[in-house]
Amino acid sequence: MKLKKKRKLITYLNILDQPIQFNPFVFSRKFILWALLGLIGGLIASVYWIVLEFFTHQLAFFDGWLVIPTMAICGLLAGFVIHFIGDPGEIHLIVNNIRFNKGKLDPKNNPSMILSSLLCIASGGSLGPEAPLVQVTGSTGTWLGKVFRLKGEDLRSMSIAGMASGFTALFGAPLGGSLFSLEILHHEHAVEYYKAIIPAFVASSFSYMIFALIIHLGIGPTWDLPAYEMLSKFDFAYAILFAIIATAIGWLFIVCTKFFKNIFAKLMVPIYIKTLIGGVLLGCIVYYLPITRYFGHHEINTLILSDFPLKMLVLILCFKIIAIAITVTSGWRGGFIIPLFFTGATLGLILHQFLPSISLSLTIVSCMAAINACVTRTPMSTTILLSTLTGFTYFIPILFASLTGYFLAPRIPFIGSQMSEEKDA
Repeated sequence: MKLKKKRKLITYLNILDQPIQFNPFVFSRKFILWALLGLIGGLIASVYWIVLEFFTHQLAFFDGWLVIPTMAICGLLAGFVIHFIGDPGEIHLIVNNIRFNKGKLDPKNNPSMILSSLLCIASGGSLGPEAPLVQVTGSTGTWLGKVFRLKGEDLRSMSIAGMASGFTALFGAPLGGSLFSLEILHHEHAVEYYKAIIPAFVASSFSYMIFALIIHLGIGPTWDLPAYEMLSKFDFAYAILFAIIATAIGWLFIVCTKFFKNIFAKLMVPIYIKTLIGGVLLGCIVYYLPITRYFGHHEINTLILSDFPLKMLVLILCFKIIAIAITVTSGWRGGFIIPLFFTGATLGLILHQFLPSISLSLTIVSCMAAINACVTRTPMSTTILLSTLTGFTYFIPILFASLTGYFLAPRIPFIGSQMSEEKDA
């Protein structure tokens, strides 16, 4: 009996020695950390967007032939920033650091990325603010994780959650932004860092809330497409057909980008000379085709609502691809996701000229989905993002188009670090 009493006493003492759990929910301290990151990310994105809009409006006064020296000077200044402050890298570097640098994004690159991207985007370059926002908010996640002494996958998840908050702020789609931040890091056909999905969801939701309150952007569809009703079971076949054509344009974009990359790589001159040359070339394109100026956030609506003839649409498509390629390869900083959506919308309008009986919305959205999925390898998040941005709620045709673009994409991806065989550190 004494032995039983002693065992019971030891058991009771062990129970008392355990820390008392006051929280019976899944909610934890980490949730507060993810939410805080989202709030900070939304605030950063809001300030960046306000400054970007201010500079864009100031530089928009320089149109006509003045756009050529304006973009040349802005390119030169952006090159000086990169040369003297440091090269912030591109999306390739972000993916590389998440996968092979223990998920750490270095905040020291932020000043150069912010200043150079503001000059490039505000002056009219064919790159958007998604890449700068992802770099800054992702590195903020790394910094916050280090402050709270997180390590391993917890630190990597904070960086990814920060990236998601940046994507979400711009696109106004918490679910799509979260998936995009994971999917763009994928290896082969798998999303690797699925453990970061909940942190990404939480940070995205809080980032969206702050950004929407301050900027009022992302509340409702961004691009005005006609309402879509599925009238035929062949709509899925049409979505796949349009996606195949759009994927071919995606291949064309990749080939065009590699062509200009080789040309600029052969120029043994400082980065600011390359950005200057890029600015002159972009200014010439914009002078003759003003709608190719900027990254396409507002221009997609202008494109859809305008009644451009077929020849003009073909010119816009060709020179927008060239403009994006020059912007990417000449050292200008920014992201190419929304510019690719603009290219897809232009192709959709061209195809609609030949098949006017097919829904314009279905044609445009299918092309936008396929070309983006082909280049970025993100079929799931592309589907959700476009459903949110266009109000195309019946998203199954978008999924068919996205998967078509994904599986017909080049074996060697545009973002080379996506498929690297290097092992995680």
